[in-house]
Amino acid sequence: MINMGENLFATNIYLAIGIIAGMISLVIYLSVRLRQSGKKKREFEYQFKELENKLNNIQLDTIDSKLNPHLFKNILNSIQAHAYQTYFAIDKLANVLDYILYDSHKKYVTPKEEIDFAMSLIEINKIKLSPLFELKVKLKINDNEPLYTQAVMAPLVSIELIENAFKHADLQSPDAFISVTFSFIDSIFSLTVANKISDKKPLKKEHSGIGVKSMEQRLKIIYGANYKLEKFVEDNCHIAHLKINLLEHKVKMLAVR
Repeated sequence: MINMGENLFATNIYLAIGIIAGMISLVIYLSVRLRQSGKKKREFEYQFKELENKLNNIQLDTIDSKLNPHLFKNILNSIQAHAYQTYFAIDKLANVLDYILYDSHKKYVTPKEEIDFAMSLIEINKIKLSPLFELKVKLKINDNEPLYTQAVMAPLVSIELIENAFKHADLQSPDAFISVTFSFIDSIFSLTVANKISDKKPLKKEHSGIGVKSMEQRLKIIYGANYKLEKFVEDNCHIAHLKINLLEHKVKMLAVR
């Protein structure tokens, strides 16, 4: 009886050892498969991200090819229509062209460079206006902030809001106005443009609206959830407000490096 008990005990021990060894082998096998699966997942995510970045770059290249000639044509038309102010306009045009030719093809410029460009663009558009027209331009800039002179700003994002205000504003009404406010505080770039809407309906052109769509596409591709663009009409005035949190955008850029 003792021998049988010992044999049964030994059998149970061997069985337990076999079960434990099998479980260990299964755990090792599952761990290896899990690591392989995780590696494949990371490779897939990396490939997907690469394709997404390439697609975004292609989209941005296409958008830029439409944007710059459109802006250039509008500027030349403004200068041609007001030859008596050509000298002053050409001086500002030189600044605008330098920005378009040498800076607009960069992925990022500084907020200071973008605002300086926008101010030159406003000066060029002023030649369309009567001396009595109410044009308000305000700058609320904290130029001591580090990001103000760092390349974190997509170039040319100010164009459409400013161009549309001059294009669609009521320039004849006694209470007509255009208001442009730039703000850079706490690393947040803001641009607010308001204008009284003209009663005259603008002529619908075949390619009208390209600039606005391009701007919104670029903002979405570049800044994602770190920007907000609002456009609305209130009391016969069109108001557009763009806000970009450049600090959050920079943190996001650093995180993906």
